[in-house]
Amino acid sequence: MITMKDIIMEGHPTLRQVAEPVDFPLSPELKERAQEMLTFLINSQDDEIAEQYGLRAGVGLAAPQINLNKQLFAVHIPDFDEDGNEIEPLLSTILFNPKIKSHSVQKIALKEGEGCLSVDREVPGLVPRPKKIRLEYQDIDGQKHELRLRDYEAIVCQHELDHLKGIMFYDHIDPLQPWVAKEDTELL
Repeated sequence: MITMKDIIMEGHPTLRQVAEPVDFPLSPELKERAQEMLTFLINSQDDEIAEQYGLRAGVGLAAPQINLNKQLFAVHIPDFDEDGNEIEPLLSTILFNPKIKSHSVQKIALKEGEGCLSVDREVPGLVPRPKKIRLEYQDIDGQKHELRLRDYEAIVCQHELDHLKGIMFYDHIDPLQPWVAKEDTELL
């Protein structure tokens, strides 16, 4: 089981490396580790389990964050009904060798900024990213898939994809005007 002690923090050299492509078929160890990454996200969003194991809630986890220099990440983005009850997740999967095939010109940013399981501090500022992306990836069996994502789901996947390129979210923040949105940037 992955816990916070398995997640490396900013400053660790692996977080600044470009991750290596994943070869198929997967080794049993890599398959298990990938499943553990998704399980960590699901557990981190469960209040009881998160408290028991001291987990910080997360919606995405990239392999480099657990010191595994491979092109894969897991996402678990919950969805809620109008009464606040959790329903089928918006996106819950593991993506191997993901690549953005196209993206919109229009940008979007979370109005409160982004956070990261590998960053144990507040980093103020907007992180502008394309509002829509078309993402190609392989599943756990090596089959190719395509996702068309927008808004929050697109932001989460781009954040995790950055980890595979050695990029941290705060690299995108304008150091002189961290909270100023450019004209083409919508705030979510």
